[in-house]
Amino acid sequence: MRPVFPLARTPGRASTLTVPQAMQHALAAYQRGERVEAERLCRLLLDVKPDYFDALFLSGIIAEQTGRAEEAVELLSRAVKLNPNIADAHYNRGVALGELKRPAEALESYERAIALKPDHADAHYNRGLLLVQLDRTTQALESYDRVIALKPDSAEVYNNRGIALSRLQRYVEALASYERAIALKPDYARAYNNRGVALVELDRPTEALESYNRAIALKPDYAEAHNNRGIALGELDRPAEALESYERTIALDPNNAEAFYNRGNALRDLHRHAEAVDSYERALALKPDHASAHWNLADCRLLLGDFARGWLEYEWRWKLEQRNNARRDFEQALWLGAQTLEGRTILLHSELGLGDTLQFCRYAKEVAALGAKVLLEVQPALLPLLADLEGVTHAVARGAALPAFDYHCPLMSLPLAFKTDSRTIPADIPYLRSDAARVAAWQEKLPKKNKPRIGVVWSGSRLLKNDKRSMALAEMLPLVRDWAEWVSLQKEVPETDSALLASRPDLRQFGGELKDFADTAALVELMDLVVTVDTSVAHVAGAIGKPVWILLAFNQHDWRWMLDREDSMWYPTARLFRQSANGDWASVISHVGKELVRHFGAGR
Repeated sequence: MRPVFPLARTPGRASTLTVPQAMQHALAAYQRGERVEAERLCRLLLDVKPDYFDALFLSGIIAEQTGRAEEAVELLSRAVKLNPNIADAHYNRGVALGELKRPAEALESYERAIALKPDHADAHYNRGLLLVQLDRTTQALESYDRVIALKPDSAEVYNNRGIALSRLQRYVEALASYERAIALKPDYARAYNNRGVALVELDRPTEALESYNRAIALKPDYAEAHNNRGIALGELDRPAEALESYERTIALDPNNAEAFYNRGNALRDLHRHAEAVDSYERALALKPDHASAHWNLADCRLLLGDFARGWLEYEWRWKLEQRNNARRDFEQALWLGAQTLEGRTILLHSELGLGDTLQFCRYAKEVAALGAKVLLEVQPALLPLLADLEGVTHAVARGAALPAFDYHCPLMSLPLAFKTDSRTIPADIPYLRSDAARVAAWQEKLPKKNKPRIGVVWSGSRLLKNDKRSMALAEMLPLVRDWAEWVSLQKEVPETDSALLASRPDLRQFGGELKDFADTAALVELMDLVVTVDTSVAHVAGAIGKPVWILLAFNQHDWRWMLDREDSMWYPTARLFRQSANGDWASVISHVGKELVRHFGAGR
């Protein structure tokens, strides 16, 4: 927001003006939009009187408004030094400092203006903008609320207040703020766009799409709204339309790295992985530190079998915001295969997923073969199962005190360290073994076996947002027939499935009795076959060498299962069944049912 000078008195002829009258003439010229004339007069006055506050003040404002921010700061700094009690001088100095990307100094000027004039709405507003830049969002919100108290009809303030609330993840309040902005200014395209962002965060993508469409109708060349529209369409599993939105964004803004990244995601959802690689690389050419683009590029390269470049890109996972809680910062050096490990101790540590730990703990034996003493740190629920893993000297639960070590390596960086490719995947199965005593205990809980025994898992962790890999129990139940004995290996049963599961005595359940993964492994040991969606149980079954049929969603994009394969390079006893269309579990279950009958010779 810019200051507005009061109207000046009509001046006389310049040649006969006194200094005060010349200043009035300069003010009048400024008010008429004649900045060049106003500035010329100010310079003449400053030649005569270098410490003339009014001339310094007006010259500084004109310099700022004509793109000369450094000169503006110099002039306005002289002005406030001469007279530190004029709020507008501090305010305008803050504007110029903000343009020079000196936010801390600009903030100080705005706060000085507010101290002199507590109802200075523009200073409160600009203070809020700067505080957002400085990640002091709660204070920014206070500034916006103060502006609203002073100027309750400002749509721009409500819009920026919504942005601050969104940063604080207070999306319901942010939505209300955007809607107030729209009520005050019905053609406010930016507020409609921001409203859409809040609706996506509230898992209301259909309404978000409507909001983006409205923003675009108001401003057809609104690149950001086209990009966000694509995101909403992606949430609605409409990738072809999402791709069109991203293409439109790129046409409007060819240097938009985020649009190329999102375009890659849409292409990946359409199973056009080679094109997705190109799009991610275009994003990275524009923004080399785009961690999510590196991460998804890694996924596509690994899916396409480009292991060498895929593992390198995979290391970008540590730059992802959602990986912050898994990153470990040790004083000891990270080992990625360069240093000798003979006679040294190395810590191998888990990351986020239980399945990831179960899959990559196999490398402990490979590390030990290099002459290392191997410490293994894993999630507590896995410790009883992995405590005796071959190659491991000592295993600890994550969070426990660690013995001394020389190097460390995250488990999922071991394929990079060993330069693993499709020919050298360590797939010596089994590399995990169930505990004999636990197997015996579980055997006592099961009836005497007189027909095939099949374990099933239909759902993954309830903590996973937008979980495409899981199905409802009702979708898996067509498999359950009386020619086999059926056992649920599901530890956590989704609330939506509890009543149905309780009504099916033909599907035994032990979820509450599965204390840890050693129990899960022991129960899996007693199955003839495991049928599961892509969860940690699939990895348990594969690692102990149990036949396991893994059901994969169409848009799962998990590189470990590669593309179009029915087998797994990581688990020789696994067989893969894939959706041919998004959400189509019925066809998968029908196929699995027929293959189960064929496999066990049921009905003969």
